[in-house]
Amino acid sequence: MATARPPAPTTRTTTGTNAPGNGAGVLSQPAFLSRDPLPVTAGRIQRDLLALGLPPGALLILHSSLSSLGCVPGGPQGVLDGLLATLGPEGTLVVPTHSSENSDPSAWENPPVPAEWWDSIRAEMPAFDPARTPTRGMGSIPELFRTWPGVLRSQHPTCSFAARGPLAARITSEHALARPLGEDGPLARLYEQDAWVLLLGVGHGSNTSLHLAEHRSAQPTFEQQGSAVQTPAGRAWVRYEVLAGEEERFPALGEAFEASHGVALGRVGAAETRLFRQRALVDFGVEWLSARDSPRPSEN
Repeated sequence: MATARPPAPTTRTTTGTNAPGNGAGVLSQPAFLSRDPLPVTAGRIQRDLLALGLPPGALLILHSSLSSLGCVPGGPQGVLDGLLATLGPEGTLVVPTHSSENSDPSAWENPPVPAEWWDSIRAEMPAFDPARTPTRGMGSIPELFRTWPGVLRSQHPTCSFAARGPLAARITSEHALARPLGEDGPLARLYEQDAWVLLLGVGHGSNTSLHLAEHRSAQPTFEQQGSAVQTPAGRAWVRYEVLAGEEERFPALGEAFEASHGVALGRVGAAETRLFRQRALVDFGVEWLSARDSPRPSEN
């Protein structure tokens, strides 16, 4: 997992003079008409997801780009209405709600901050609060979802996940501080339940489940991180171990997975969309990464 402070979310787009409001993900009229001539309503999202093969009652982890969909009345609310209607009351929706700003300032890069600020930031960064701490760099859909009625959010200062549905408590409870994308976190609980993955307008570079494959690969590497958390004694700055992820390899890994496994590929609105099982992806990813990380026999 990268420790650098990420740039601002990239799903925000500018509004045109005929566009309603100025919220994230709203496209100017010429822009959305060039993508799709019809509005991408919640009902249309539901129909497109069912046509793609998403079964009602599924356990689903979502990665998304609002701006890729076209003109969505209601923006992120419309997207979530369509998704939750598709899953129905027996389904569970899971969304990464990471808050990477609550990290050690010595590793911030976008932008970096002066070294003389580091101690002050570590001393006064607000402690993670699942109800109040915003996401960073995740887009407007995760940011809205974390506040949605009935949503539970895991207790991790940088790598939290939010979930709504019958399996929400099982997925979000007991999220370990160390190695949060590994065996003692929500990704492993999703693997146990053979969850579905939906890439809605994004590629495998945004596929968080591949971090679980990194954890299980032959030679994972780890590094130290720091965050502000709330303890029984009050706010504290704590250090813990995290995966030193290599997300730059994810697009090639995802392409190889799609070449050898069944992936449902279609469109939801204007967004290219992929649907597949997380367990198959992780198992393939472990083999793919291990084959590239294992030392090769020396040649005579």
